[in-house]
Amino acid sequence: MRYWKYMKIIFLVLLSAIIVTLTVQKVPYDQFKYLMNNSLVEHLLHEEPCACGKHCLAASDDNWFSERFRDHVHPLLSLNNSVLSDNIFNWWKTLQSTKSKANYSQVIQKLFSVIPGEDRYRDVGPSRCRTCAVVGNSGNLVGSFYGPLIDNHDFVMRMNKAPVEGYEKDVGNKTTHRFFYPESAIHLDNNTHLVVLPFKLLDIQWITSALSDGSVKRTRFKVIDKLQTNKDMVMIMHPAFIYYVRTTWLHLRRSYPSTGFLVLMFALHICDEVSVFGFGANTKGAWHHYFEEMPKKFRRTGKHPGGLEHQIILELQKRNLIDLYAGW
Repeated sequence: MRYWKYMKIIFLVLLSAIIVTLTVQKVPYDQFKYLMNNSLVEHLLHEEPCACGKHCLAASDDNWFSERFRDHVHPLLSLNNSVLSDNIFNWWKTLQSTKSKANYSQVIQKLFSVIPGEDRYRDVGPSRCRTCAVVGNSGNLVGSFYGPLIDNHDFVMRMNKAPVEGYEKDVGNKTTHRFFYPESAIHLDNNTHLVVLPFKLLDIQWITSALSDGSVKRTRFKVIDKLQTNKDMVMIMHPAFIYYVRTTWLHLRRSYPSTGFLVLMFALHICDEVSVFGFGANTKGAWHHYFEEMPKKFRRTGKHPGGLEHQIILELQKRNLIDLYAGW
């Protein structure tokens, strides 16, 4: 399926040769018309939305999904889309524990003097089949042996400080994207994309500082002031995207989406096939991280609507829009 574009070119060349041959042989018009209406010809000439066939998210005609999915809402901040509406900007300010005196436009201008400001992942089309694994931190990964399956995806997305070393058989060892906010930051290698979740303006100021002068040393509490990562692979999730997930998918009034749910929504927007690992409770109904001991008490989801998010994930699976792997 990845070679669909080239197959189509070859077919068109062959089709042209057939037409010339039929013309030279003076095939009757009725027979010629029948050949041109052949379902195989129509299928091969049809422009597919992606090269993944039936599993292509862009090809979904599911009404429930269509009512929620907004492909025009791009998940990443860029120079071209950095202006925020008053509605979104005012909502975004409510997430901030302290009022910032910084000028948003100046903060953005400084940000894109440090990291690239171009649009990314706008390459959806008939020649692309991008498979993505969204790897959460649930204890249901323990003993799953999902590692090789996870690593077989084009993109492998992980979040916060979730370790890989020592857990490879269950979680894999490939990471193409790591999502975190300042307080959950870790150093990365030069081959991993960093996606910052900006829940406040200071988060954007922090990543700018962490990749330059290291002047921001504290947000809600002490953070890494000099981050080791490839600055050319750093991206910022768009505040408008967070707002869209909150209002269109979750219909929330006060709380905001969890990191895991935002990463899943990110994947739905830039991938053609999405597989989800490490979300939800383990088989015993306990909620814990795969790299921690199982707690004696139920772990709540804090300010995040964990129950509602889980229902939506199950609905996505039910409608064959994602593949959900929940352990054994």
